[in-house]
Amino acid sequence: MGFFVDESVDQPLAEALRSLGYPVRCVVETEPGLVDEEVLNRANAEGLILVTADKDFGELVFRKRMVAAGVILVRLGGLAMVEKVRVFQMCIADHSRELAGSFTVVSGSGLRVRRRGLNQPEGRP
Repeated sequence: MGFFVDESVDQPLAEALRSLGYPVRCVVETEPGLVDEEVLNRANAEGLILVTADKDFGELVFRKRMVAAGVILVRLGGLAMVEKVRVFQMCIADHSRELAGSFTVVSGSGLRVRRRGLNQPEGRP
């Protein structure tokens, strides 16, 4: 399992994924300025779970029915960065088996995982 981190995500969260041993590609490091549809397409083409703080990806996945290998929407506003990293790492570590093929929301109050109805790339469970 690997992650494709959108520009909207605080960089320390990408580093938190790396510290857990996951492969991580960051839009801000490789292709800044990509539009949302292309970000989602790139993540899917590489079989990576998209990590974003942009709620527009929910519309792309559920309303426009775009394919998603998995999406994590980070909603940790209002927390200090140290606390954001702690909550994010804990959610990823505790729920790693649920993330692929899911639309997951990580917030200060916990984690919500929605699997049903998520469009997935061909050849992926």
